[in-house]
Amino acid sequence: MNVTGITKSHQADIPKASSKQEWKLSDSLREKIAGYAREDAAQNVCMGNKFLSLRKSEVAKVAPDRAALMGKVDMKTIREADRRWLCLLFGEPYEAKFQSEGTGSAVHVYDGNGDEVLTYTAGVGWHEKESKAETQVHGALKAAYYDAFRAARQEINAGAVEMQGGFDAMA
Repeated sequence: MNVTGITKSHQADIPKASSKQEWKLSDSLREKIAGYAREDAAQNVCMGNKFLSLRKSEVAKVAPDRAALMGKVDMKTIREADRRWLCLLFGEPYEAKFQSEGTGSAVHVYDGNGDEVLTYTAGVGWHEKESKAETQVHGALKAAYYDAFRAARQEINAGAVEMQGGFDAMA
């Protein structure tokens, strides 16, 4: 199918984001997070670099390829586009809506779940918005980390109390 010079095969340029149902906090991932939390607790650091790096890589698994989406559009394209053309440009599962009312023109890009993931305005440029899938992954990882970190700190504190228990401070 060819509409305004864009063919359906052109849509394959943008990798599709995984749906939130595909990502799962596995037992092995939970163990890895717990290990990082124990290391961090021993160093009295909350959310150290290893965990932050892991979290970033896991969230990236559900995030849309925003860079590819942004590379598809410039202000000239936006001025000349209509909604159907923008949807063809971004490809499935993305949908784009053009807004020309109010303070200025904008393009809103939505993922397959209906979450707005990008907005483009002439005066500002691109603005990324976190999808529900990304928020869900962030939340699951942080909850697993905090549970393990809290348990590790309690263990460390209990060990310190035990060490003090055998020492008579009054002597």
